[in-house]
Amino acid sequence: MMPSPLPTAAAGLAPTGLAGMPAPASPGAAPLFEIPPERQQRWAQARKILCVRLDYMGDVLMCTPAIRALRESGTGGQARHITLLTSASGVAVAQMIPEIDAAIAYPAPWLKSSMPHSAELDQKIYAQLREQAFDAAVIFTTYSQSALPAALMCYLAGIPLRLAHCRENPYQLLTDWAPDPEPHNMLRHEVQRQLDLVAAAGCHSENQGLSFTVPEEAKQWADERLAMLDLKSDWVLMHPGATAASRRYPAASWAAAADLLASNLGLRVVFTGSPDEAPLIDAIRDTMHGDADSLAGELDLGRLGAVIARAPVMVANNTGPAHVAAALGTPLVDLYALTNPQHTPWQSPSKVLYHMVPCRNCYKSVCPQQHQDCLALVAPERVLEAVRELLAAPVANTDTALLLA
Repeated sequence: MMPSPLPTAAAGLAPTGLAGMPAPASPGAAPLFEIPPERQQRWAQARKILCVRLDYMGDVLMCTPAIRALRESGTGGQARHITLLTSASGVAVAQMIPEIDAAIAYPAPWLKSSMPHSAELDQKIYAQLREQAFDAAVIFTTYSQSALPAALMCYLAGIPLRLAHCRENPYQLLTDWAPDPEPHNMLRHEVQRQLDLVAAAGCHSENQGLSFTVPEEAKQWADERLAMLDLKSDWVLMHPGATAASRRYPAASWAAAADLLASNLGLRVVFTGSPDEAPLIDAIRDTMHGDADSLAGELDLGRLGAVIARAPVMVANNTGPAHVAAALGTPLVDLYALTNPQHTPWQSPSKVLYHMVPCRNCYKSVCPQQHQDCLALVAPERVLEAVRELLAAPVANTDTALLLA
């Protein structure tokens, strides 16, 4: 269900709101809204900043350009300290992001991914935030999420500056309210949404790429493990898993695409996945006519990043490892379910494959139409051609802009 439109009169009620919504801005254009100069100065002086992004690994990665902008935009020559409040998988990826100094895991009760727990855990988190005496907090959300629960948490923790997109009037919960123009007035890539948010506080960075640093131990492990596979020819890394069923390319199509890549391009196929995804990968390999290798269950996040960094090309669903590939610059074929138009690979060589359907942008974890045509109707031959093109001349995909049109 789409959020209700933002009333035009409501913007004037915001602590730093606008009298009306501006036209959509392109990357690098003037910000959609700005915090008043005197409060921008307070933001510039903030040293300890809490960033809140409570979703999965890929969501955290798409916040890294904005986090970098926060880190680089302080005054006085003192380094800023960035703490991330996030999910368990967000904490794991935060260890690979040099712009983040510390991370706190929090299964926030307002997120569907969180298991029920005692309110004592929430109270401990609030107390921990208060003890750390943050100067400012930035709450990152998608347009379908409300920032108000996290804003209340930061308010109760005594954090003096609090910035977020918000559709409703937050009154005192946010010191700096960015009226949310999405999805009714515009759509932005998720990375651009977060960059626009911190730009309102005067925070910018020349480097707007995703951030992910592979540990040295993981690089060594990947070199040794891939040497054991004896990859004498070019190879392709394939990641068929995804947390949401609606974002998974069918197993039979994975098998057909892998066979095409092997028979037509002479590529050795290497699969990756979590231990839980090993049965899926085994089923794909059993369906294939040719051979393939599997690293399923062998990789922690650092090792997965190291393998992705070494891959000549990767094929994946729209899931966290696809954003790792974008951060590392690995050419990527993204089998992109049209559940959300805003999470395509960011500033990286890629081909985004989908089948246009009238039910797109459903935001569902399971296809409500039970056909999954946005992925199921992507022919394996299209995967072959996309890989062929990326291997010949890696370029950023130009079709992704169509998803935001």
